[in-house]
Amino acid sequence: MADHGPVEYATAQGSDLPAHEAMYDRFVHLVFVGCAHLTSIVVGLAVGAVAGQWLVAFAIFVIATLVAIHGFLTGKRLPSVVMVVLSLLALALSSGGGSPTGPGGASPG
Repeated sequence: MADHGPVEYATAQGSDLPAHEAMYDRFVHLVFVGCAHLTSIVVGLAVGAVAGQWLVAFAIFVIATLVAIHGFLTGKRLPSVVMVVLSLLALALSSGGGSPTGPGGASPG
């Protein structure tokens, strides 16, 4: 059963606000880089599934993972943003721009 003696509360000595702010900054960085990495992975899946360019998609997966690891270790966010932009550019270049062809490579019409 519970002890019914007097309750003792521990009190903190000093201010640990700088530690809290540092932890919050690390958390925000983790979320930012993680979301950028997941965005690049989803765009890579779109490149592979929609455009059928699985080699390009695999390259996006590998490079995005390396960029995310770099971002986690160094604390930099810009490379993650650049990777998302490059992934979107790869999607745009691999999914469109070709002339539509009919069965057997013949142009429709």
